[in-house]
Amino acid sequence: MMDYVEENSTSIYHDTVSIGGGSAFPQIQPTSRPRTESLDMSPESSLVVDISGAMSDKDKVLFTVHTKTTLPEFKQTDFTVKRMHEEFVWLHDYLVEHEPYAGHIVPPVPPKPDFDASRAKLQRLGESEGSMPKEDLQKMKAELEAEYLATFKKTVAMHEVFLQRLATHPTFRLDHNFRVFLEYDQELSVRTKTKKEKAADFFKSVSKSADEALRLANQRDEDQFFREEKCILASYHSAIKDATAAADCANRHRRSMAENLLRVTLSLDNLVPKERMCTPEADLVSVLSSFFENYQKTQVRLASDEDLKFSDTLRYYASDAGAAKDLLYRRSRALADYEAANRALDKARAKMKDIQAAEDAQFAANNRFKAISESARLELEDFKVRRIKYFQKNLIELAELQMKHAKTHIDLIKSTLDRLKDVQPGTCGGVSKLSANVPSAQSITTSAPDAFGE
Repeated sequence: MMDYVEENSTSIYHDTVSIGGGSAFPQIQPTSRPRTESLDMSPESSLVVDISGAMSDKDKVLFTVHTKTTLPEFKQTDFTVKRMHEEFVWLHDYLVEHEPYAGHIVPPVPPKPDFDASRAKLQRLGESEGSMPKEDLQKMKAELEAEYLATFKKTVAMHEVFLQRLATHPTFRLDHNFRVFLEYDQELSVRTKTKKEKAADFFKSVSKSADEALRLANQRDEDQFFREEKCILASYHSAIKDATAAADCANRHRRSMAENLLRVTLSLDNLVPKERMCTPEADLVSVLSSFFENYQKTQVRLASDEDLKFSDTLRYYASDAGAAKDLLYRRSRALADYEAANRALDKARAKMKDIQAAEDAQFAANNRFKAISESARLELEDFKVRRIKYFQKNLIELAELQMKHAKTHIDLIKSTLDRLKDVQPGTCGGVSKLSANVPSAQSITTSAPDAFGE
């Protein structure tokens, strides 16, 4: 699935996946997933979008967005375009700020591709290239490549989910800018926000928080459905954020354990030089080294699966719950505007001045509030159903993967015990001779430098 360049080069920088710089990066090829199998063109799926490929180039990731549709608004029925992360952000910001969509939950913006951690580890590993055995370098390099690949796949998946949410939404799927995003085969030439615009967004966020806390906190809402939803979402959002932090912490500890297991494996490999030691003692160390190496690989795969199926699920719905809270805020803001328009109309009638303008403003505020309330009710009900299905699917898949890894772990322990039974005591000093030839703690440490920065 992944292609690497210059794999036969002797330098670690040439046969390692470049991260955040360099001339070549791994690519997920468009042929990695047959389109005819991945796209369901049933009558209810008249617009189907997937990311059929991706390529990382320095600090940019280009996503190959493939669309298949029967909607008459599109000029073609099957087409592919290249899109950068910044163009995804532009589409999200447009949907959030577009007034006609105030009553909808806009899917969370996909996270920016972040390879800084892998880049830093690669840099530290490259600096120790001359002080480590080539075999140790290759093992550590393989771990970094696996880590980078997992991050890369996760980035692609989150961007794909964003587009699929829009494609299945009855309103967003017909948006002109979304159609341009999918169909226009050139760059969209969007720019990132300036510092001034980012500062404006920050102050807008502060103003929104103050508005919620001071002006809208005691707002009287006659609709029981929205009163209950506001309380439920506030509690849910707080709880899922805490759960996400706890899951991330557990995942970091599992990855840390995997890195320590790799160090143990490298130390055991360097414990018994090939040209000396009795065969039984070398066999014992070989069995233990093989066990820790395979156990470490299992832990890395398990950490990646838990990160993708559990931590990312929690993180995604923490963001989605935040988007639902934003929807409720917009409705509360519309209700406050409607109440203010009613008061302004009463004053205009009392003064017998500008009555028509006040009536028009009150009528517009009333219509806006009703429209937002009507669509918000449907959005929140859909949010519940979608959330349950999404959690059910990912948690079932996680449980199946955990069972698979547990079986692999059990088989590994059984095979290791069988191999240990075949190791016979040596005739040249046994364990005492092994202990006599064990390098000092300092020499073991220097043979496997801290390429992971801990």
